[in-house]
Amino acid sequence: MADGFLMEVCVDCVESAVNAERGGAGRLELCSSLLEGGLLHIVKQYVKIPVYVMIRPRGGDFLYSDYEVEVMKKDIELMKLNGANGLVLGALTEDGRVDAELCMELLGMPIPFHSAAFDMVHDPTIALETLVSLGVQRVLTSGCDTTALEGLPLIKRLIDQAKGRIVIMPGGGITERNLQRVLEGSGAQEFHCSARSSKDSAMKFRNTSVSMGASFSACEYSLKVADVGKIRALNAIAKNTL
Repeated sequence: MADGFLMEVCVDCVESAVNAERGGAGRLELCSSLLEGGLLHIVKQYVKIPVYVMIRPRGGDFLYSDYEVEVMKKDIELMKLNGANGLVLGALTEDGRVDAELCMELLGMPIPFHSAAFDMVHDPTIALETLVSLGVQRVLTSGCDTTALEGLPLIKRLIDQAKGRIVIMPGGGITERNLQRVLEGSGAQEFHCSARSSKDSAMKFRNTSVSMGASFSACEYSLKVADVGKIRALNAIAKNTL
């Protein structure tokens, strides 16, 4: 926070992590199949900035079964052993409240609350007070809307409500074109972005008849990687705004 702001970049591979740090990111959110190839362990070898790890046993909603809670606890244990600086997670009850009891079971190191979970709560003002009472440090949110820009009015109200007790970090669709509006309109001191660009595969032989996943998945021969230039541009905008 030496520059008066902190930019968190979401990454899912070592190259993106390295690029994010080169571009000026202050913290990484690592979201991927973490145990494949020791991703966290290798990322920590190549970057010096803090790495927070997403704990998410599956896609979909945030109402977890006992089996899924077991998976989350084991993932947390492994991430601690591999040097995670913090965790990103969220859990809700069936009626859209923060599952305070489960969160207390899982807490144990600095934990920002996972964005999508917060943005799916029934009442964000009540949810925020619950998170404050749990000692959660940070809420990543798009203002319960499609993007942070669209959710800007709620983000501003949440920051006013927080009164410095918890960090409200806008995220979701933040780009060079809207970052200044998001920061000025919300008063936020931290923001979250992915700042990725497509990178063509180095594969010369390509079997275009086969897709390694669902038909709507990304092409195997195009990769999304954090873009140093985009991250530097966002960094410069934040410096000029805050």
